[in-house]
Amino acid sequence: MEAIVPVSNGELWADDSGGDGQPLVLLHPGVGDSTIWEPVLAGLTVRYRVIRYDARGFGRSPAPTAAYSLVEDLAAVLDHFGLARAVLVGSSMGGATSISLALDVPDRVAGLALFVPGVTGYDGLAPLGFYEEVGKLATAGDMEGIVRLGLGIWGRAGGGAPEADPLAAAQLRGVLPAWFSNIGHQGTDAPAFDRLGEIAAPALLALGELDQPEVVRCNEEMADRIPRCRLARLAGSDHFPTLREPGTVLRLIEELCADAY
Repeated sequence: MEAIVPVSNGELWADDSGGDGQPLVLLHPGVGDSTIWEPVLAGLTVRYRVIRYDARGFGRSPAPTAAYSLVEDLAAVLDHFGLARAVLVGSSMGGATSISLALDVPDRVAGLALFVPGVTGYDGLAPLGFYEEVGKLATAGDMEGIVRLGLGIWGRAGGGAPEADPLAAAQLRGVLPAWFSNIGHQGTDAPAFDRLGEIAAPALLALGELDQPEVVRCNEEMADRIPRCRLARLAGSDHFPTLREPGTVLRLIEELCADAY
């Protein structure tokens, strides 16, 4: 069932599968919106109560008009659906938000399933000159050039070009408005990288072997620091694991839930 979730100075679009299953909350990456979970959604809703939502400016959620925090928005989603505790399944940006909540309010996180996750407090994830190149392309009005640039960095498993990888290209095209509308509004949550050793919940971290090298290195370091963390290497994945290996993603989430619940 679709819902509008009130958050500080705004609102979010969300969807709740309902049912009596253990709750999972799906958090999408910055290179896609909540539709990126659709390849695994049917498999998850058979066993779990699945809630997914679009971060501000992404998908069906309105663009922000004031400063906001991703982790505070996640807490508001849990409150709205009456979830005292849930497994968080986060990809990239969504993984970073999941980690932040697990550190801020550990009792609310039953487990962490992290796919190619980011993390606050870790420098060097952006490729050299990336933001400058995006600025030049945006100034020239070349949005398709930004999509091509992004696929060349994060979409190697699909061929690295829009014509070879229409699904990932569509995800990137869809999020470009959020990339620009959120500038100046999205706050940076507290640094988490140096606190990863404090995470108490069982965790899985799945990296994509074909992902951006800086992300692979960061993910390896994260898995070393998180207690009770299982590291999985997805040989056929880049930064879009649900598009590349949905069956493996589904299996890994189910295995993490077995540990969490």
